[in-house]
Amino acid sequence: MSRSVKKGPALCPKLMKKVEVASATNQKSIIKTWARWSTITPLMVGLNVGVHDGRRHVPIYITENMVGHKLGEFTTTRNFRGHAKAEKVSQVK
Repeated sequence: MSRSVKKGPALCPKLMKKVEVASATNQKSIIKTWARWSTITPLMVGLNVGVHDGRRHVPIYITENMVGHKLGEFTTTRNFRGHAKAEKVSQVK
């Protein structure tokens, strides 16, 4: 279920301040954030955002196709290492 139009997009005020400064000064450094719940706005297009995945900040380059999605959708928090290997059991006759 999506967020109500009446409420507007979920935006982190601290992140938006950093984005406004970076876009005004054409700054290309990575903006670190823990706000995975924040919605990507058109103002963020072309910026590098480091989204925290629980262990480190994963750098993401924001494109036009990402507008309207959440930042957390583009970083995985869990690392799948594969299923346990089945041991071969030798059958003795």
